[in-house]
Amino acid sequence: MAVTHAAGSAETPAGSTTAVQERQRLRQPYPNFRVIVLDDDVNTFQHVVDCLVRHVPSMLPDLAWTLAHRIDSEGAATVWRGPQEQAELYHQLLGAEGLTMAPLEPD
Repeated sequence: MAVTHAAGSAETPAGSTTAVQERQRLRQPYPNFRVIVLDDDVNTFQHVVDCLVRHVPSMLPDLAWTLAHRIDSEGAATVWRGPQEQAELYHQLLGAEGLTMAPLEPD
């Protein structure tokens, strides 16, 4: 039995629409997530800074102080963005230190 395809059809064995969609799907980057610290009446500026410097990669004290002031004045600050697994780790570590954390958000 012979299989025929209409001329101009998008459904060809080598380049079917499904195959193209699969290739595009594979090239999608993993979504990044935001780690957000919320303001509270419990943690001191120094504790927030110490936690950020200890647990967030490449966090410098000056930036940590800026973020602590932003948390205090705006009610929240994004302290890290990146892949979901790392975001989950930093979120858990900061929460374990007693910081008030927002749920992880896709970036």
